[in-house]
Amino acid sequence: MPTLIPAPTIIPGAGEPPKRIEEFVGRVNSRTEALSIARMTSPAGWVEPGQTPAFDEFTVVLGGTLRVESRTGTLDVAAGQAVIAHRGEWVRYSTPAGAEYLAICLPAFSPASVHRDA
Repeated sequence: MPTLIPAPTIIPGAGEPPKRIEEFVGRVNSRTEALSIARMTSPAGWVEPGQTPAFDEFTVVLGGTLRVESRTGTLDVAAGQAVIAHRGEWVRYSTPAGAEYLAICLPAFSPASVHRDA
């Protein structure tokens, strides 16, 4: 029988000003370790610390623009576009004008595996 996910769990997000994370599938809401799927709503001016995650992150921007910095450059990912941040690669996300996006992590996101900068 398929498993219904009736609602997401709201999870505190890193960075300032605070963003809203709604985890539909993942370690918290569905006890899934294989992958996580979350909807992010980030306000204008949101910036999080850099990170070197031990997972691949696939991001689909639904509205606004997500800025993704890496050691080799910066990408502005607009609504209708997607970006892949590969495990072991340093990245920093921000939303200068705000954004809504889906983040899919493989394996699932965890605070222990994101390896945020101090």
